[in-house]
Amino acid sequence: MLRSRRSLLVWQLWKQRCTTPSRSQGEAVPPTPEDHHNALRPVAHLLFKKLKDEQLCRLSEAVESRGRWDSGCVWLPWEGRAGKQVLPPQVLVCRLYRWPDVRTTTELKSLSHCENFWRRSVEGTTVCCNPYHLSRLAAPEASASPINKTREAARPALCKVALMEKEFSRHTVRGLHDTTLSRGSIRDGHWCKLAYWEHRTRVGGLYSVTESSIHIFHDLPKASGLCLGFQGSEPRNETVKRTRKKIGLGLVLSHEQGEVWVYNQSEHPIFINSPTLAPVHAPGQAVHKLLPGYSIKVFDAEIAANLVGRSDLGDGPYDPHSVRISFAKGWGVCYSRQFITSCPCWLEILLNTPK
Repeated sequence: MLRSRRSLLVWQLWKQRCTTPSRSQGEAVPPTPEDHHNALRPVAHLLFKKLKDEQLCRLSEAVESRGRWDSGCVWLPWEGRAGKQVLPPQVLVCRLYRWPDVRTTTELKSLSHCENFWRRSVEGTTVCCNPYHLSRLAAPEASASPINKTREAARPALCKVALMEKEFSRHTVRGLHDTTLSRGSIRDGHWCKLAYWEHRTRVGGLYSVTESSIHIFHDLPKASGLCLGFQGSEPRNETVKRTRKKIGLGLVLSHEQGEVWVYNQSEHPIFINSPTLAPVHAPGQAVHKLLPGYSIKVFDAEIAANLVGRSDLGDGPYDPHSVRISFAKGWGVCYSRQFITSCPCWLEILLNTPK
C-alpha cells in the first residue's frame, strides 16, 4: 500500500513539474511538456519500480520540498545500458523534476552534502538519484547577460567592469573599514570569512567558516549556516527589504581541494565577481550571472597565485583572494548599478591567504 501510494505521488509530482517552464540555460526551443511525458514514461516506470519503499519516500520528500530541506540520498543501482534504461539515473531524475533539457552526467555536479560527492561512481555500483543533490554546471563565458535584451546580441559574453571603488576602500561605515583589511585576523582553520553588506553598510560581524561547506540563506527551514534573515534589526529601505526576500534558500559555498564553488539554491539569479573567473589575459574584472540551480567555480588557488602583482585588473582596490556576490541585482556596465556598493544585498568572501 505504501509503495503504491508513493509511486502515484511521485508520478503526479513529475507531471506537475513538467508543466513548469525550465529555468535552465539550454536549447532555444525546448521540447513541450507532452514530449517529455511521452518520451520518459517507460524509463520513469522502470525507475520507480527499482526504488525501495524507503528510497521512494525520500525521493517524494525531496521533490515536495524542492530542496528546502535535505531528505537524504536516494540510492539506485547504476546498470549502464542494461535493459531498457538508456539514461543514467541521475540524468533521468533531473529530466523528470528539474531540467528537461539535461543530456549527460557531464552537465551535472554532485553537491558537497551528497555521498556521491565523496566517492567515485562507476558502473555496477549505486548512485544517488536525489535531484536536489545535483546542480548544473555553468560556463563562465555564457553566464553574464546585459540588462537591455534588445542589445543582447551586441554585448560581449563577459561584462567588463570598471570598478572605480577607491572611495569604497577609504569609506568608513560606523567605524568599520572595508573588510578586506580584516583578513589578518583570520586564524588557522578558518578557510574564509564572510561579510554581509546592504549597500555601503556592513550588517553584523565577520562570520568564520571552518566546515568544508556552508549554507548562506534568508529563509531555509531545518538548515544550519549563516542566516541573513537574523542579521541586523535596524530599519531598511524598501529596495533592501524586497531584495532580502529574494535571497530565499540562498547559496551553498564549498571548499574543494583548493577550489571554491558556489551553488545558487535560490529562485533568483546571483551575480559574482572573482579575479579567477575572468579570462587569464583579459583586462579589468568581470561580473557573472549565475542562474538558479547552477554551480560555478568562483575561485582557483593556482590561478590566483599567478595574478598576484598584476596591475591590469581594473581600477580600485584589488584582492586576488576576495569574491563578491550580489543577490538578485547585478552591477557593472551591463546594469544600472555601476558598483557593488549600490547593490541592496551582497556578500564578501574573504579567503584565507595561503601561508
